[in-house]
Amino acid sequence: MIDNYIKPVENIQQELKEYLLKSKLKALVLGVSGGIDSALCAALAAPVCNELGVKLICRSITISTNKQDEIQRAKDIGNAFATDFKEVDLSDVYDFLLPKIAEDEKIVDKSDRAFKIRGGNLKARIRMMYLYDLAAKEHAMVLSTDNYTELLLGFWTLHGDVGDYGMVQNLWKTEIYAMSKFMASEMNDKKKSKALIDCVNAVPTDGLGITNSDLEQIGAATYEEVDQILIKLLKNPKDKSLVGNKVVQRKNNSEYKRTNPFNLSRDKITDKPYF
Repeated sequence: MIDNYIKPVENIQQELKEYLLKSKLKALVLGVSGGIDSALCAALAAPVCNELGVKLICRSITISTNKQDEIQRAKDIGNAFATDFKEVDLSDVYDFLLPKIAEDEKIVDKSDRAFKIRGGNLKARIRMMYLYDLAAKEHAMVLSTDNYTELLLGFWTLHGDVGDYGMVQNLWKTEIYAMSKFMASEMNDKKKSKALIDCVNAVPTDGLGITNSDLEQIGAATYEEVDQILIKLLKNPKDKSLVGNKVVQRKNNSEYKRTNPFNLSRDKITDKPYF
């Protein structure tokens, strides 16, 4: 785990700066949810965008199940860090598409967990469609907000949450929190600092209406607990003390996401070469 965040923050911002200079992109697009991951991405990207004159376009996209406190935190982050911020409500789009897409929508129990997950996936994909269309219009790329803990747990929606450029994809969730606290403590702007700290202190949730918190879905009390279990597993995959652990089971059951898309290799099909 990182113990000093000065250099890591500098490294992330320098890498982003070099990427933007090389790519000649006009803007970055970021969906802000009121959660800590997107908040940290906004805080990391904003100084680089300001220096280069690149727009940081943030959108708070709500769909039916977002709670008011989440919406307010997203608004505070957008107003604090973005050069272009709007709130967008796509509930009507979701309500229109759900019965068109879900073949069992009229007969299924709407409170069923599996159906809630399907609905959550649809919401995530609708949000991503909006962000990518905006990126195409603005000659921009979409920032990814996933972290390493979520990667290992499969805690994201295929074709719904993954962006073009991940600044924090390889940071543990506990490092996300620690880096956010560090950055907030270094900010002279109280508005920015408070917006970031409010996200640090918030109950983590995906806003998709599946459960009351991310940790409830994962089956753990804290992200510190989750990360330590995953680290223990990576160090020793055969550790018998982890057998039956919910976090480990979730990692194992989501392996297909980390190998997506799976393409059958040519040698499994034929012994004839490509040319």
